Amino acid sequence: MTTAPAGHPSQGEAIRVIVADDQEIARTGLRMILDAQPGIEVVAEASDGHRAVELARRLRPDVCLFDIRMPRCDGIEATRSLAGPDVADPMAVVVITTFDLDEYVYAALRAGARGFLLKDAGPQLLSQAVRAAAGGDALIAPSITARLLSAFAGTDPAQPRVQPIEPLTEREEEILLTVARGRTNSEIADELHISLSTVKSHVASLMTKLGVRNRVEIAMWAYETNRVKPR
Repeated sequence: MTTAPAGHPSQGEAIRVIVADDQEIARTGLRMILDAQPGIEVVAEASDGHRAVELARRLRPDVCLFDIRMPRCDGIEATRSLAGPDVADPMAVVVITTFDLDEYVYAALRAGARGFLLKDAGPQLLSQAVRAAAGGDALIAPSITARLLSAFAGTDPAQPRVQPIEPLTEREEEILLTVARGRTNSEIADELHISLSTVKSHVASLMTKLGVRNRVEIAMWAYETNRVKPR
């Protein structure tokens, strides 16, 4: 196992990743894929959730890549321990699984995951998800996003969603729709013909007004309150 100093990546530094999967062949494959990507380095591996949480707290990687099904502590619980609502300094977690089940995806997002992928997503989407998570963005497999969020539109969440502390502006309403449909900041900037910094500013404002911590929660809020209609 190799290690690197804790901390978030700055310009020129590699994105440091921990991979956790109970199957050695899967861990090896993920490590090979990620280590082959420029600017990404796998700094540790774990075969169960408890070990993954322990390593993450000690090494403070930029991104944790967790399988759903692991012994001792599964990927959902590990995610909640590192990125849940009660965590003061949440880490970036991407959950990856072979099981395309809505309840897994929803549980992972509720636990604080910044991304959700299937193991057959391929190297490009995997690296995109890791880079997005490291940059404070989020990526959910396109095949999952609309179906998942639409399935939960109008359902009652564990705690009722509060209304914005201030009314959303017209532009924020536009940003809300694009975020809810899984667009990245760059895609939103291109679609709405505005700068990337403007998009980031509006997303930050949305998080403040909605009382959420990331863009995944923005999307969930939009669907759960029927602000976005299922396609």
